[in-house]
Amino acid sequence: MTILGLGAVAIDELLYVDRYPPADSKVEVRRRQRQCGGLTGTALVAAARLGARCAYVGMLGDDELSRIVLENFAREGIDTAHCVRRPDARPGHSVIIVDLATKTRTIFSHVAGFMGPDPRLPEAGQIRAASVLLVDHHGLEGTIRAARIARAAGVRVVADFERDPGPPFAELLGLVDHLVISERFARALTGRPDAPSAAQALWTADREAVVITCGASGCWYLGEEAAKGPHHCPAFSVEVVDTTGCGDVFHGAYAAALAEWQGLSERVRFASGAAALKATHAGGQAGIPGRSVVERFLADRSLRQAENSTGQSQIRSTKSEIRNKSE
Repeated sequence: MTILGLGAVAIDELLYVDRYPPADSKVEVRRRQRQCGGLTGTALVAAARLGARCAYVGMLGDDELSRIVLENFAREGIDTAHCVRRPDARPGHSVIIVDLATKTRTIFSHVAGFMGPDPRLPEAGQIRAASVLLVDHHGLEGTIRAARIARAAGVRVVADFERDPGPPFAELLGLVDHLVISERFARALTGRPDAPSAAQALWTADREAVVITCGASGCWYLGEEAAKGPHHCPAFSVEVVDTTGCGDVFHGAYAAALAEWQGLSERVRFASGAAALKATHAGGQAGIPGRSVVERFLADRSLRQAENSTGQSQIRSTKSEIRNKSE
């Protein structure tokens, strides 16, 4: 497989309300949906829809929710032949309240069993054969083992971290060469006041890229030319419906572009476009775009930017001619 995923998968119960309710209130649910989710689960679906060959090699159980996850992966063409089955393993189960007025969401997450990779699986040969290893902060023992094997074999490790679960996390953080995290967590992790300074604090000589995502403010990223400071990629302006899963889609699109050896700025722009398109649809996975949709979207935005640049150049040229004539 091109991309191996090890981390969290989940079932999301999405409830859409006019406004997020205050305490001791009762509100009408406008609609409800059940979708698969999870940091790694959604990222793998995004990568698969964008053309990458993906496999999930973490743990699942024998319960109904695990069965739903496996069926969803099968529909998306994601290989689960080496998924580890344990009776005490479970997907996460979340209730997500989507505020239709503010286009924001609040996630109530519950984990009742083991999540992430088995401490001894997948086999080292499977990890070495991949192009990209996609990890998150669940199941640290197995994730650290897999990341060590990947880095020793030259397999790129892309991380989607939302929190620091404990002391072993520092070792895992050091094994990641493509660190893609939110501004909120980056600031908490580094104590820095903003995304650019947090990106610089997280940069090390062992990394290939640090990307800090900032939602509607775009993202900041560092690569080989880290000494020149972080670069900013503006967010695409879209009509937002639901931001659930946008960060996970960004990770999946980034991993897919990385597997194709796209350059850092191209990877970031591609991932930003995929995440923006997802925001225009409800749910975490239902709105993930396909490859052709993302490519058309990016081509259209490039054309608009070129037209705007040409128009501004013509305006400046006209103003210059007017000044010359008046002089």
